[in-house]
Order: sequence, then C-alpha cells, then structure tokens
Amino acid sequence: MTFDPLAIITAFGLIFLAELPDKTMFASLAMGTRMRPLYVWFGTSTAFIVHVAIAVGAGSLLSLLPNLAVKLVSAALFAFGAFVLLRSGSDDEDDEAGTKTVTGFWPVYTTAFMAVFISEWGDLTQITTANLAATNGWLPTAIGSAAALMSVSALALLVGKFIAKRVPLKTVQRIGGACMAALAIWTLIEAFTG
Repeated sequence: MTFDPLAIITAFGLIFLAELPDKTMFASLAMGTRMRPLYVWFGTSTAFIVHVAIAVGAGSLLSLLPNLAVKLVSAALFAFGAFVLLRSGSDDEDDEAGTKTVTGFWPVYTTAFMAVFISEWGDLTQITTANLAATNGWLPTAIGSAAALMSVSALALLVGKFIAKRVPLKTVQRIGGACMAALAIWTLIEAFTG
C-alpha cells in the first residue's frame, strides 16, 4: 500500500463539497444552538469516524442495506428533532429554565452521535468514501474523508454559535425546528422516490 498525499487532498475536497449542503450539516447547526457545540462536535465526529471506517472497510456491502428502513428511521429522528425544537421555541415563559442549553456531555454526545450515525447510512459521502477507498487506498481516503466531515461539522457549529449570539434563542429554535421538519420531509421523499 502506498501513502499518497494527493489521495488525502482528493478525498478531503470531494467529501467536504458533498457534505457542505447535506442534511447532517444542518442538523449539526440546529443541535449547536440548543446544546454545547463542543459536545455536539465530539458526537458528530465520532459518528463520522465510524462511518468512514465502515465505508473504507466494507464499502461494497453498503448497497445491500435496506435503504427504505434507514430513510424512514432517519426521517423519524429529524421529525422528533423538529418537534423538540418547535415545542421549546414556542414556550411563552421568559424564565431562564425554558431557554437553558443542554450541557451534560453524555446526553449531548449521544444525541449528536445517533442523529448523524443513523442519517448517514447510504449517504452520498459514505458511498463516495467507499469508492475512493477502492481506487485510492483505504488510509489516505479515511484520513481525508474524516477530516472533511469533521470540518463541515465544526463549521456548522461555529455558524450556529454565531447566530445564537445575535438572534433570540426562540427564533433560532423555530428556524431550526422548521429546518429539521423540512429535512424529515426531504428524507421521506428520498425514501419513496429514490
């Protein structure tokens, strides 16, 4: 096996561009406005690393997964996220308890991990990673892909933190809830048309 730096750059570039408009970037942004961004990043990054490992290790088996079931579970998780954000964003109480950020490491980490882990099955970036690993080698592809996915998640969380400081939390929660609802609908449409 040869270690090709160009393969790392290729994987990073392709995966970064493919993930930038992806639903998990928007999910990270929404979670980052309600939860501690660093903990969200640890959860999303771990899920991305697991998916990269799966893609480079068993890329050819991904096409055998039941796509409809994966999409339905993903849509349900996005719908649940929308419900939680819209419910908390519609509270009329002005007390601090209603707008507290979820801060516990394990609840935030687990939520972020599961949201990304389930929604990334069969995703374009996972399939692209599997294809790159087959042609460019597993190690440079794994490094480039993982770095790209973690970078997009960090970017989304930084943007989310910036927005949360300048826009009222309830407004951010409503917008985040609407985005999550749109992602749930989008995923359902993908499940039944793709």
